[in-house]
Order: sequence, then C-alpha cells, then structure tokens
Amino acid sequence: MQGYGRQDGRAGARNYVAVVPTVGCVNEVARRIGAAVGDARPMLHHQGCCQLPTDVRIVTDVLTGVCRNPNVAAVVLVSLGCESVNADEILAAVRKDKPVELVGVQAMGGITIAVEKGIEAARRLAKAVRAERREVPISDLIVGVKCGASDTTSGLASNTATGAAVDMLVRAGAMVVFGETTEVIGAEHILVRRASSPEVADKLLRCVEGMERRANAMGVDMRGGQPTEGNIRGGLTTIEEKSLGAIVKSGTLPIDGVVRYGQRPDGPGLYFMDSPGREMEFLTGLASVGCQVMLFSTGIGAPQGFPLSPVIKISGNELTCRRLAEYIDIDVSGIVTGGETVDQAGNRIYESVLQVFSGEEVKAEILDYDGSGVNCNIYTVGPTI
Repeated sequence: MQGYGRQDGRAGARNYVAVVPTVGCVNEVARRIGAAVGDARPMLHHQGCCQLPTDVRIVTDVLTGVCRNPNVAAVVLVSLGCESVNADEILAAVRKDKPVELVGVQAMGGITIAVEKGIEAARRLAKAVRAERREVPISDLIVGVKCGASDTTSGLASNTATGAAVDMLVRAGAMVVFGETTEVIGAEHILVRRASSPEVADKLLRCVEGMERRANAMGVDMRGGQPTEGNIRGGLTTIEEKSLGAIVKSGTLPIDGVVRYGQRPDGPGLYFMDSPGREMEFLTGLASVGCQVMLFSTGIGAPQGFPLSPVIKISGNELTCRRLAEYIDIDVSGIVTGGETVDQAGNRIYESVLQVFSGEEVKAEILDYDGSGVNCNIYTVGPTI
C-alpha cells in the first residue's frame, strides 16, 4: 500500500487536519474552520457537557482516539471553555503523536476571532504536515466493518463477500474491527464458537446480555428498532434472522479479542467492539480505534460516509446497485445471480481496500457526503465489560 507515515509508527490513508470540537456548543465554530481550509475535516458531534462523569470519560477517550487516528496528520481542537470535557487532557494526549493547537472561544473573546484563529492554525498545520505517500506494509492497516440498511441480500451476498475479504485481510496481517452488539442478538452462540479463548467468549456473551438487559429494562419490544422498518420491508422478519446475516461479515477466523466502544485493540487480528448499530455512533467508534478504511455492507442502500476515514459501500442487491450507483462502490450482486463466487467478490473488496488506502476516492468522498462532519456522534452508554 501507499500511505503517510506517522510519528507513532502507524500509517495514514489520508493526510487530514482534523478540526475537533470538545463540546457540541462549538460545532459551528469547528464547521466554519473546516470549510475554509481544503485539507481540514470537521468532526462534529453533540456531546461534551451536562453528562454523567462516566459519559464524559467515554467522550474524552473517544475524541482523543479520533484525534490519534492515523488518517489525521494534525489537529485543531476547538473548546468553548466551560464544558465538562477537559480540553487540556485531550491536548496533552494528542501532542505525544502529532501537532495540535487549541482554539478557545471564551478565552479568545468570541466566535468571530476564534474562527479566524482556527483558520490560521488549520492553514499553518496543513502546510507543516504536507507529505508524499510511501510504501507501507499491510500490517499497518486497521479496517472497520459495518452493515446497515440491510435486506435479504445482505446475509446472502454483501456481508458474505465482506466476510471473505475480512479473512484475507486478517491473514495478510491487518487488524479488523467489527461490532454492532444489537445485531448479534440471537446469533451470539455462533460467534462464541470462534472465540480464541474462554475469556473472549465470556466477554462477548456479556456484551450481548448487557444489551438485552437495557432493552428489557425499558419494558418495550425491540421490533421496529431491531430489525428496523426498512429491514422488515427488505424481507428480514426477526432480530435472529437479521443477526444471522449480519455476523457473516466478520468472516470465519478466530475472534482474538473483545474491546469496549472506542478502545483500541492491542495488535493485528480480528476484534469485536461492544457498540450500537446506528451508523453515526458506530463509525465514530471505528475511527476512534484507528480504522483508516471502513467497509460498509448495505442491502437497500445506506449513504453515510465519514469525515476522517473513507467508507467503501458494498451491496449485493442488483436493484440497489443500479438505482443508487452514485454511492455504491462495489456491486457483488453476481453472488445472487450466479455470475460471481463469494471468494471472487471478497478478493475484489480486499483489493479495493488497498487501493482506497493508497489514495483512490470512494463515492462518499467524491459526493462530499462525508465532509461536513454531520455523520458523527458518540455512544455514551456505559460499558458492560
């Protein structure tokens, strides 16, 4: 692959200046800074204040992880000044790996001057971190895996082909992270068989049990939320049916570990992240653990990209691939029609990951459907492991 070397020894698929607000109150400041500088990318969210201490801890850790993502060459941190998240803590952690500057709205005297100073900082940092791509090994690769807007073809084709690519990536030495605990319910016994140790199996079961307890505590039926109304229209009738199709995107190899939302795994291999299924929170979680590229399998056509990491959209629904071609990157509907094998489709996905890492744009990037930062949010439900 061709990527950008980082001080911490990792490599980036992109070379962005991330503009990261510590609290949702200054999203507009971060957005204006990001819009004014070509190499800057805003990572807007709605967290950071008036939350329980456990939630503030999660937000702080996730924002720190996002700033440390290898696709980020430098950071402009935007603070209001009175939020619960400690901007200085994030600043100190990020500074160990890369250039970072803090813009404080209250300390600087208001929105206008903060935007001006932030633009100056972003331009200065963008100039300082300009670099050329160089050859990097696949062992530097961290890939996130997601499925959404699923239908019957997801489990038959796009998730299956993605799983084949995951096996190839892990065997080549990459790290792969999947999750979506809500979409494991009813199929956890199958995933547990692939756990690399009893400890990994226990953690995975605890994640599912914790998610089920939260749903039961509300005294409501999950149907309509999982599977969603769109899933049901696409032919998925139960959470178990959805989960059986969803888990195949993780491939067939042993699961090496289970991590909390936003917790970076220790090394190469396949990992499960305790996490929700909703795109905004899940993609942010993947970015915070360092994923430079994300695979997103979809049946009826979810459009989301992400501001800091390219998202490759894969579909096995022939109608979706035809009607929504402007944002579907890889058509694997041949698996359903008989024109392609799962392994052939998986190999195409594998090769696409390497090409996208090396600079090829995905359709969400071409459409700029990831640049405003609105596809981000942070999951603040406390961990179960």
